[in-house]
Amino acid sequence: MSGNPALQVRRVGPALTPDSSRVLLRPFSHGGEDRTRQVIERALSIPEETAARLVVELTADFGPRHHRLAERFLERFDTVAAGSAELRADPSLTRSRRLLIGAYFLAEYSLESTALFNPSIVPHPCQAGLPPGQMRIVLSLRATGEGHISSMTFRTGVIGGADEVDIMPPAGFLTEPDQVPNPRYETALFARTLLEVGVRGDFAAEVTSRLGECFGLDELRACIGAVERSRSESSGMLEEDREAAKGMWLLARSNHDAQFEDGQCLSQRVLFPATASQRNGIEDARFVRFRNADGSHVYFATFTAYDGRVVVPELVETPDFLRFRFSTLNGPAARNKGMALFPRKIGGRYAMLTRQDGESLYLTLSSNVRFWNESTPLLRPEFPWEAVQIGNCGSPMETEAGWLVLSHGVGPLRNYCIGAFLLDLEDPSRVIGRLTEPLIAPSPGEREGYVPNVVYTCGGMVHDGMLLIPYGLADRSTVFATIPVEEVLAAMRVQ
Repeated sequence: MSGNPALQVRRVGPALTPDSSRVLLRPFSHGGEDRTRQVIERALSIPEETAARLVVELTADFGPRHHRLAERFLERFDTVAAGSAELRADPSLTRSRRLLIGAYFLAEYSLESTALFNPSIVPHPCQAGLPPGQMRIVLSLRATGEGHISSMTFRTGVIGGADEVDIMPPAGFLTEPDQVPNPRYETALFARTLLEVGVRGDFAAEVTSRLGECFGLDELRACIGAVERSRSESSGMLEEDREAAKGMWLLARSNHDAQFEDGQCLSQRVLFPATASQRNGIEDARFVRFRNADGSHVYFATFTAYDGRVVVPELVETPDFLRFRFSTLNGPAARNKGMALFPRKIGGRYAMLTRQDGESLYLTLSSNVRFWNESTPLLRPEFPWEAVQIGNCGSPMETEAGWLVLSHGVGPLRNYCIGAFLLDLEDPSRVIGRLTEPLIAPSPGEREGYVPNVVYTCGGMVHDGMLLIPYGLADRSTVFATIPVEEVLAAMRVQ
């Protein structure tokens, strides 16, 4: 499929390609208790002078690749030791021995060795020190590595003028955030979410009845334990009670906070899958800078969590890209892939684009950003280049003419193209314009990659009358394109 001949989209700026040298230290499992015990026993049998020499060699080889390498070794040792009778029985182990054992249970993971794609773009929280006409931006990207596990990574840059797209080179020392151990939850919302995800019955009801108005993980653990003991002493725990306890704990762990150290470059920060629902990937984050009623801003991103079998839409919120709050999205309208928030409330309610049936676009409104109950059909596939399915390509962008939305369409040979449509500012359920042909289609030089014939974005930006679109090529790399907004609007068919 070719692009719209009436539109002259300009490819600009750099190409961002996967870099296999960007590595994280990740826990390395040896495949069961017996193997773990054998590795520990072998590590303990190494002569002390040999252990010390190995640590020196590891530090020389891997120290330049990782931030605070020794601390990571010791942190991993502490985790392994907590589950090992052999290590707990010998608290006098030398520092070298503890460092070495920690290293045996870590491995490097090249998070973008396969792909760096499906970007979204938002204004940076800090705009100080820029000349007129320029804007500092944050680019989020889906990084995919070994095992096709996807994580969320970032770049920063500056845009300005028709063709200026300057992306800063990524800094070294990739880091993950600390998991905040005891975030607080609202009990009423937690109970409502339990019902939404199918955790029902009197066990869950009894646990939530013992919680206060708000609770942390320690309090939830204590309440679950108390109810389990009570039932074991009376009628006994049923299988459905055990499943309910497991479901409550998994749900609570899916809603968590993560904190990066201040002072790290944004390109060093990586959000790697951290919960059971995300086990196989955090995919296609659609970031938006959301304007609150008082004029302040917060960043939201909807994304797809994948556990290897099931995809679940989730939400992450951050005021500054240092602290992130992850939460589930709930309700019958919170399903399928590709949910995208509007950048402000409309008529006092949050608004979001969704795809309920796997092939068409819907609009849903809610008074709570984490609960979505009803949806209204918005757009269905209409043109040959989108006959298989359509979806959004990021959050709507507010213009004087209306909400400008980038879309994607799938056509023959699973060819993915980027389109656009326009919604009424006050009534976004009303479509007032739509491109009849693609805005961007894979060019001959853009077809080859991990998944051929795909151009896809998770969000563009309007700046000084220009529409900037970062987009993924063939699920492999990322490039940029610009076009005047007025040209896009002029090419739309009035609905």
